[in-house]
Amino acid sequence: MVKSVVFIDGAYLAKVLKNVFNNARIDLERFSNKICGNTERIRTYYYFCRPYSSSPPTQDEIARGADFDRFQDKIKKLNRFEMKLGKLQKIGNEFKQKRVDVQLSVDLVGMSYRGQMDRAILVTGDSDFVPAVTAARDAGIVVAVYYTRHPSTYAHDELLDACDERHEITQDLIDGCVI
Repeated sequence: MVKSVVFIDGAYLAKVLKNVFNNARIDLERFSNKICGNTERIRTYYYFCRPYSSSPPTQDEIARGADFDRFQDKIKKLNRFEMKLGKLQKIGNEFKQKRVDVQLSVDLVGMSYRGQMDRAILVTGDSDFVPAVTAARDAGIVVAVYYTRHPSTYAHDELLDACDERHEITQDLIDGCVI
């Protein structure tokens, strides 16, 4: 049987669910299984960052941190799931994720060259992953990407071109995973 690994850019999926699917709340395990189709899902990696917290944290930051802790606890209880955390950095008035793209890329390339999967399924739109996708394909891995065409969450053409398969995240897919 074909072995698949799902790599979810958590910030991208959160933005898709918010901006495209009206803040839909989905069962991530069901979502991962659906996008794997008839292949065996070995594991899903979910890449994300803890919310920013100043020192000392505000009441709002404390509340966001508690919400995140509950979300992380739910992820830990899902079958064949692992959350990998980056760092959220405040630059001026903006927040930037750090290490998330690199972690995902390292995992994708490492698992590809160790022969731990036959198929990689990415949920992202970021062209930063193109070199990692190319390396995985060079290792003989079929790489699929799930994305949306919505202007606020578009997938970069370079990423779409680099992947073997492109699948839109549709309303039907989301409806089949809603909690």
